[in-house]
Amino acid sequence: MSTAIDTLPEVSAVQSASAAARVGVQVGDQIVLVNGVVPRDILEWHRLVESDVVDLQIARGRESLDIVIERLPGEPFGISINSAVFDRIHTCDNHCEFCFIYQLPKGMRRSLYLKDDDYRLSFLFGNFTTLTRFTEADLERVVEEKLSPLYVSIHAVDPHVRSDMLRNNRGGFSLRWVRLMLDNQIDIRAQIVLCPGVNDGDVLESTLSGLLEQFPELESIAVVPLGLSQFNTESRMRFHTSDEANAVIDLVEEWQRRFRSVLGRQPIHLADEFYLVANRDVPSADHYGEYPMLEDGVGLVRSFIESFSGNGPDVSGRHDGFFASVDHGSPTDYVRPVNPAVETSLRVAQPVSVSLNPRTRSVKVPAIVSGPYGSSMFRKLLAGTDLAHIPVVEVPNLHFGGNTAVAGLMTFADIQGALRAHGRENVYLLPDVCLNDGVFLDGATVGDLSEEFDIEVIATSGVALRQRLEAARKENSRD
Repeated sequence: MSTAIDTLPEVSAVQSASAAARVGVQVGDQIVLVNGVVPRDILEWHRLVESDVVDLQIARGRESLDIVIERLPGEPFGISINSAVFDRIHTCDNHCEFCFIYQLPKGMRRSLYLKDDDYRLSFLFGNFTTLTRFTEADLERVVEEKLSPLYVSIHAVDPHVRSDMLRNNRGGFSLRWVRLMLDNQIDIRAQIVLCPGVNDGDVLESTLSGLLEQFPELESIAVVPLGLSQFNTESRMRFHTSDEANAVIDLVEEWQRRFRSVLGRQPIHLADEFYLVANRDVPSADHYGEYPMLEDGVGLVRSFIESFSGNGPDVSGRHDGFFASVDHGSPTDYVRPVNPAVETSLRVAQPVSVSLNPRTRSVKVPAIVSGPYGSSMFRKLLAGTDLAHIPVVEVPNLHFGGNTAVAGLMTFADIQGALRAHGRENVYLLPDVCLNDGVFLDGATVGDLSEEFDIEVIATSGVALRQRLEAARKENSRD
């Protein structure tokens, strides 16, 4: 099944002093044809406009315009497009019992209910694909255009276990594409969603053994816990106990040693939540290397701690892959295309910046607002420092319930309740990761929250938080 998204790609920005600006391309123009071809996605768009002469057919209102763009030597083309996929998203036809989208309440933003299984979004944005809809034509394109890395959900290498988990018979043999892509120098970043009693224990042992034997070239393997909401209806699904989380850590650490012994490197990383549930410290920074699976919750705590303490770089806002290369050296009016499935599986997404003008310049003591996992980290991080007096407001996730405890899934109603219980004596530092263009998951806006409380939206970054807290301390010491 495929889902239509945009009828035509739309021009979202035109760079000044560019070929497109010179011939009169305008924001809002819709692209019909490029050199006689209907582009399917942003990848094909960039390939088609690489030439010095580009023939565009544009829809502008009710007009149809033919524009020929002849690029002068060294002149930028100058068009940004609003979306990454123009034709149809390859939606997911698996029925995984652990899929968080099936556990969402009704009435949330429509984009939250979109399940994609599109290799293009995997390459462009790091969305995970199971490859159950992957075809020979897809493989040909991936290899020919070197669409690397791709992010693949493994879950289990045993074909019966995998097809059972995906509730899709094609899941039993679709990992063959991984082998073919690795043989053609396509990097693969793998994920295992660990469901207690289903694919942990002996099954996890078998999976890691199979990955070492069959796919030793995998760039990374992220082992992440099942996310469970109160709306889950699957009887087999439950979250890990502290003892089970400790057992997972011990098993994975043993396989990390085996991978290092056999390969001279070890690609396996556990999501931070296992360490938090097990009440164990997360590994040191050198364990994570360049944090290849940061957006999958692997190394977020350590990278935040290192950047907050000034011991490491701030990698929280890093862009990897295709758009990193597009953005490099690009003009300030370049607009990053929208991922049409940005909230698929409710993974951590790059937040959209929010501008909030405070009513007055506040000299109140700032308070950090976070979910249970983040709050636990902040309390340990601030303890014993000259910032230990900073309050941490923990927001229980009543909206989703279950083991949902990350800051990115906090809702307006839950935050409002927690702040009302805490009082109005602080200015509340709200992480931008729980907002999308100023809107919470339950539809209210940050402006709604600021009507009742002093709210300051802050980048989800250790460096940004440290600088804000230090500035507040100096400001309050002068009063």
